[in-house]
Formats: sequence, structure tokens, C-alpha cells
Amino acid sequence: MRHLKRKITLDRKAAPRKALISQLLTAVVVYEKIITTEAKAKAIKPALDKIITKGKTDTLANRRLALATLQTKKSVQKLFDVLGKRYQDRKGGYCRIIKLGARNGDGASMAQIELVN
Repeated sequence: MRHLKRKITLDRKAAPRKALISQLLTAVVVYEKIITTEAKAKAIKPALDKIITKGKTDTLANRRLALATLQTKKSVQKLFDVLGKRYQDRKGGYCRIIKLGARNGDGASMAQIELVN
């Protein structure tokens, strides 16, 4: 039985879902805000908080873990050099989700996920 075993699948199998989350995390780290669907924004928020927490301590192991999740070396460099230092004194809650309303084409609820200053 699936009692209390909850995960956000985004209607995808494991490999495409992992690739989508990795791509969205990379985009948020590089651009600091993106517009996506509300479900995708809610799905990447815990992963984004965890990777920024890793970016606060600059070790080789943390860099390798971040490179396994993020797709480009540029995003890993920004995570440790810029974002890690920016959120050094903050205990958590590095991003916010702002709801934008429905998309015109299919009515999907859109949201903007951005990093908090």
C-alpha cells in the first residue's frame, strides 16, 4: 500500500523527471528566477534549498555533489562563489514561489520561482 509515500512525479518516469528537475535547478541558479508551471516550481523547491545549503560550504565533495545535480560548470561556480556567500547567514528558505495565474494556451497555473535577496 502507498500510505504516506508521497512524491511529485510530474506525470513522468524517473529518468525524464530527474532530467527536468536538473534542468530547472540549473536555470534557477544561473538566472535567479524562472517562470514555470506551479507543479514544477513546487517540485524543485526542496531540491533547490538543499543544493544552496551545500553551496554554503565550499568543499570538493560538495562541488562534486552539486555537479551531479546541476548541468553546467558555470552554474556550480555561481552556486559556490555567489549564492553560497549571499546566503551564508540565512538558515533556510532561499526561494519563493509567486503564483501568476493561468496560461493562455492550456490553462495551466503558472508560477515564478525566484531566489530571495
